[in-house]
Amino acid sequence: MRATRAPSVHNTQPWRFGLSGHTLDIHADWSRQLQVLDPRGRQLLLSCGCALMNARTALAGAGFAAKVERFPDAAKPDLVARVVADATLGVDDDLLAQLDQAIEVRQTNRRQFSDETVPDEVVDRLLDAATMEGAEITIVTSPDHRLAVARLSQQADQIENADPAYRAELRAWTSDDPCRTDGVPTFAIPHVDGRAEDDLPVRDFDTRGGGELPALTRSSLNQCLVLIGAMDNDQHAWLRSGEALERVLLEIARQGYTASPLTQVIEVTRTNVLLRHELGLAMHPHVLLRVGRAPATPGTRRRRLVDVITEAD
Repeated sequence: MRATRAPSVHNTQPWRFGLSGHTLDIHADWSRQLQVLDPRGRQLLLSCGCALMNARTALAGAGFAAKVERFPDAAKPDLVARVVADATLGVDDDLLAQLDQAIEVRQTNRRQFSDETVPDEVVDRLLDAATMEGAEITIVTSPDHRLAVARLSQQADQIENADPAYRAELRAWTSDDPCRTDGVPTFAIPHVDGRAEDDLPVRDFDTRGGGELPALTRSSLNQCLVLIGAMDNDQHAWLRSGEALERVLLEIARQGYTASPLTQVIEVTRTNVLLRHELGLAMHPHVLLRVGRAPATPGTRRRRLVDVITEAD
């Protein structure tokens, strides 16, 4: 099922699905929550929102309209969305249907990006993608704002890496085990040896020194930097922001580009507050992306369908 191809924080895949006829229920799996990095569950629900967007996109690509209820049952707080497929109505979002093939090629890419500028017309498509999902989106363009994002990202990265519990959680979700079907594999992370030359730090997943990608990542403040967020900062907003995030990521892939998240600045409360102040943001930022071109990396693994899907008789 294509919903399982969605990105998730540390590739935790924090979801379960229930299939019954034309109805798909999406449940948050709180047993997979990152207790140190994500104590409120914001990134877990962003991840579930990405899975919901993939489900909507796959249905649109197959010619189905999707009726979506978000948090449909107050008695079941883990049930974050219910999607009902309806072939009689026809697809009401042709642009969404065009993103279906991008599900298989979208990937998080932590390599060095080329110096190529992302064209304005591509950036405009990203703005449209987020806006169509009701999200707030900002392209960081002014030199002062770029410097502020870089400086605060470095501070946040230092704060997180100084926490032994944070480093232990990273180790738990990073693996070179070829049989493991979740977490971040070493073939998808840069080797960290002090040669990254990053303005905005790529998260150091190389907890055991086994990262297989080149050490030089050169994440630059001059690259295309995209902030996605919402005016609210609650569970509904996090889920909807996840849908917007995945729609933007699929559009990036459809246009032949790639992206990687640089979210440390958002995860640390102090730098989050300073980011909103220094950029004059009314919204609550939920994801910072860098967008560009880079050589492909192998796709990360996914859990078996039998482990995440329950189908009613």
